[in-house]
Amino acid sequence: MTADTFPEPVVYAIPLRTRFRGITVREGMLIPGPLGWGEFCPFLEYDDREAAPWLATAVEQATVGWPEPVRERIPINCTVPAVDPERAHRIVSASGCRTAKVKVADHPDSLGEDLARVEAVRDALGPDGGIRVDANAVWDVDTAIAHIVRIDRAAGGLEYVEQPCRTIEELAAVRKKVDVRIAADESIRRAEDPLRVAVAGAADVAVLKCTPLGGVRRALEVAAAAGLPCVVSSALETSVGLGAQLALAGALAELDFACGLGTISLFEGDVVAESLRPVDGLLPIPRTPLTPDPVLLNRYRHPDPDRVVWWRARYERVRALLA
Repeated sequence: MTADTFPEPVVYAIPLRTRFRGITVREGMLIPGPLGWGEFCPFLEYDDREAAPWLATAVEQATVGWPEPVRERIPINCTVPAVDPERAHRIVSASGCRTAKVKVADHPDSLGEDLARVEAVRDALGPDGGIRVDANAVWDVDTAIAHIVRIDRAAGGLEYVEQPCRTIEELAAVRKKVDVRIAADESIRRAEDPLRVAVAGAADVAVLKCTPLGGVRRALEVAAAAGLPCVVSSALETSVGLGAQLALAGALAELDFACGLGTISLFEGDVVAESLRPVDGLLPIPRTPLTPDPVLLNRYRHPDPDRVVWWRARYERVRALLA
């Protein structure tokens, strides 16, 4: 599988509504191929080898296509960034979703803010909604245990905590000490052997992102190896890239949790006219890649020529790794 048949890709830059994962503008490339468009958007700090699976996902999407889905639509969680309680409440109330994923641990002294944020989310969802939190691997074991207990109490019960610590061994240590499910994200997509997470007793849930795993088919292999209930989550793509994530969610044999694929709400705009925004907390499964709207594609073309050169050079280097 190569990208040799691709015409010239388009570099985009879309502002985010709120700083998320340390960025305020999402950059990436849209790559046309014989079956449609793919998206190549590894985060800026990733080296070429870590970026290679992201391009493999775009190649699969644009040249091979996706497996047949086993479901027509999936439930979605809304995403709550590190915002104040009032805004968190508004985000959840307007989403139509019955599950919310809440960012925590945004800075070392964030616990008070985190508690207020999850309390506001619980108020917006009511007693029957699901709340999950994501710490992005910043806690040590002792901090994770202490904070999870308090956040679980403030939330009126958590569905799970995503990647509270960095290593598989740390996740396993936390899991032994808390009564809340632990979900593994980075520990799965960056591991040489995803099965280690399950064998080590490090997680109850596997968070899958097909974009950094190398495509829908590769992510299905990882799901089978992990042997855990799965959640499919966004890697902060436009609707073009989100199509692949939805294809993965549609192809999984079992899907017990709402998926984190409502992240277009974090963007100021999109390159697709009919954006993949949840309706009543649900998204349909696309069978073919979504096509960018020409007007929107021009609107969000990267305005900085130096950044365009940087992305094109990165693309060429990473494409050489796939050859």
